[in-house]
Amino acid sequence: MAKRRKEKDEESDDKPFKVPKFDEEEFIKKEKRNIRSTFIAFLFGGLMALVCFGFWALMGSGSGTRWMLVLLVAVANATFLKYIFTRLNIDISDFTKKNWFTNIMIYFFTWLLIMILLVNPPIYDDENPSVELVVMPEVQELGSPIEFFAKITDNAGVTKSDIVFSIDGSIIDPGDYNFTNDVFTYTFSDGTALKTYTYNLTVTDSSGRKTVRSNTFEYSNDSIFIPEPLDVTIAPGPRVGSATSIKFKIQDSVDRVYYTITDANGAVGEPINVTQKEGDFYVTYPKYEGWAKNQNVTMNVYAEQIHYFPVVASNQLCYLSPSDICNNTIVDSQTYYFQVADETGVSSEEPPLAELPQPSCIQVPGFETAILIVALAAVVLIFKYKKKDENK
Repeated sequence: MAKRRKEKDEESDDKPFKVPKFDEEEFIKKEKRNIRSTFIAFLFGGLMALVCFGFWALMGSGSGTRWMLVLLVAVANATFLKYIFTRLNIDISDFTKKNWFTNIMIYFFTWLLIMILLVNPPIYDDENPSVELVVMPEVQELGSPIEFFAKITDNAGVTKSDIVFSIDGSIIDPGDYNFTNDVFTYTFSDGTALKTYTYNLTVTDSSGRKTVRSNTFEYSNDSIFIPEPLDVTIAPGPRVGSATSIKFKIQDSVDRVYYTITDANGAVGEPINVTQKEGDFYVTYPKYEGWAKNQNVTMNVYAEQIHYFPVVASNQLCYLSPSDICNNTIVDSQTYYFQVADETGVSSEEPPLAELPQPSCIQVPGFETAILIVALAAVVLIFKYKKKDENK
């Protein structure tokens, strides 16, 4: 029995290998069909991009879901490919999953590419310039400047000539303000009267779309003041001990309040931070280091404002340029007087530390990562279906 099987195997090994017959006509027919279907999928993707662009423009910039809606329209209409192929007499009877996947991807990425081109300048622009304006401070003391900072961005781009800035109706000469790295800066130091001023910042992009920011700022002698009952504006001032609370009222919101003490010899001490608050008041005590025992001293008060424009993080790191950091100081024009008691508790404690604001980083969505994942998945699927076809 084994001998017969061996003889049979030897006979089968002796048979020559026959190359499968190659049907050249059928091969050319399928390749032409595949080229036609690919071209039609490309044209259909472009047509749907035009249709979706029409919907996009009709919905307007006020609709926050229009990207989602046009994406749903594009995905849903991919099902029409089968109907279109049938109507154009394309034989899809032996279409494999690979054929369908290839045509759908060509349709979708054609739609996506053309759609992105259509909804961005210079073809289309329906977004007003983005203007984040900061006035520091809104209430200032006479003799100190007011700083204007504005982060101005636009998808079509903005230049200095697109900016018009005015105070009390008078247009500021463009040479008097700066516009660098999308940040507008201007210093107003012409406040000579205790009054309220109005300002207007108008930004117009290349498409004629405008954004206007307007409000008021004020010069006042009460931007910072010490309320009664302490009469501290006339020398030599009230007598204070280590536990005497000294309260400051500040009209504007600030990030740091500090003061300096000048002793009887005219020596100015290090800044002393004020961080404790009681309602609307900032509170400090002569117990902090810097106060001079048994002396007549003077106090000068300052309030600092700090603002950071949001920074786009790069490689998980947040890089700040000088134009991203905005700050200004309210300098109290009034000098305050005190008679400091000769007590053990005076100037015995370290001043509190100031808790300053920190910059905020914006993490941009990792579109490149998503595209890489989609591309890898597409490659895997193509090779998978190709291998299946070869096995068949």
